[in-house]
Amino acid sequence: MATTTFTKKTLGLETAEPAVTPPPAGTEASFAKKPKLGSTKSKKRDIPEGLWQKCPKCSTMIFDKELDDNLKVCTKCGQHFPIGARERINALVETCSFEEMDAEMSSVDVLRFTGVAAYADKLQEYQKKTKLKDAVVTGIGKIDGHRAALGVMDFDFLGGSMGSVVGEKLTRLIEAATEKGLPLIIISTSGGARMYEGMFSLMQMAKTCGALAYHARQQFPFLSVLTNPTYAGVMASYASVGDLILAEPGSMIGFAGPRVIKDTTQAELPPGFQTAEFLLEHGLIDAIVPRKEMKERLAYYLDFLTERMKKTAGPG
Repeated sequence: MATTTFTKKTLGLETAEPAVTPPPAGTEASFAKKPKLGSTKSKKRDIPEGLWQKCPKCSTMIFDKELDDNLKVCTKCGQHFPIGARERINALVETCSFEEMDAEMSSVDVLRFTGVAAYADKLQEYQKKTKLKDAVVTGIGKIDGHRAALGVMDFDFLGGSMGSVVGEKLTRLIEAATEKGLPLIIISTSGGARMYEGMFSLMQMAKTCGALAYHARQQFPFLSVLTNPTYAGVMASYASVGDLILAEPGSMIGFAGPRVIKDTTQAELPPGFQTAEFLLEHGLIDAIVPRKEMKERLAYYLDFLTERMKKTAGPG
C-alpha cells in the first residue's frame, strides 16, 4: 500500500508569507544616529555673576539684594558675611549725622616696596576697587541720639592692614574724642600690620595705644568691636584695650592664626579655638552681639556710659 505524506500544501493549510515593506531610503541611517536614552549631556545654565552668593556655612544660595537688606547676614543660618566700612556706618548712625574726618588722607610708598607688584600700584588698585583711600573710615556721628567718635575698618582694602594712614587716622579720631569729651567706638577687621610699610606700620601700635591711654585718663569710654577676622598687630594693640570688648558671632580673633600655632607647637588645638564664642567663654571679650542687634546694643551701652560720664564730671 502506498503511503501518503501529508503536508501543509496537501492539506491546503499553506499560507503566503506576509510581504515586508522595506523602510524608506535613508531611514536606516536616521535610526542608527539616534542617541541612546541618557546619553545626552545637559547644558549648564549660566548664572549671571553678582546676583547670588552661596553661604559658606549652610550652602544656601542667597539673592544678593536679600543679603544686602539683611546687613550681609545669611537669612537661614545667621552666618555673617564681610561688610564694607561705609555699609556698616550707614547701619549704625542716624541718617546724615556722620561727619567724616581726614577723608583724603592716603598712604605714601616711602620704602618704595616692590615684590610681585609695587606697593604704589597696590594702593591704586585697592583705592579703585573699594572707593576708599585706605583701610579705615573715621568720623563723628550719632547713634540713637548719642554723639560718638567712630572708626570702622574695611577688610577689602589690603586685608584691613594697619599702615601709617590707618594709625594716623585712628590717632586723630581718638584725640578728637578726647578733646570733645566723646565716647569712642572702633570696629576692627584686619590681618594685622601692613608689611609694605615695615617699621612705619609697627609704630602705629604704640601710637594708637598712647592716644587711648590719654583718652582713658580723662575717663571717657572706649568700646572695641571685633569682627571677622581681627588678628596680629591690630589685636595686639588698640583692639584689645577697650573698656567693653564686643564681637560678632563666629569671628576669628587672635594674634597668629590657628594653622601657624599648630605648625609651631605641634599641638592639637581645642575645638572652636580663636572663635568669638571660645574667647567669650574664656573671658577675653565681654559679649557677642549679632550684627542686626549691634546698633541697639551700642546705644544701650552709650546711654549707660554717658550717664556715668556726667556723674563723674560733677556739676558744671
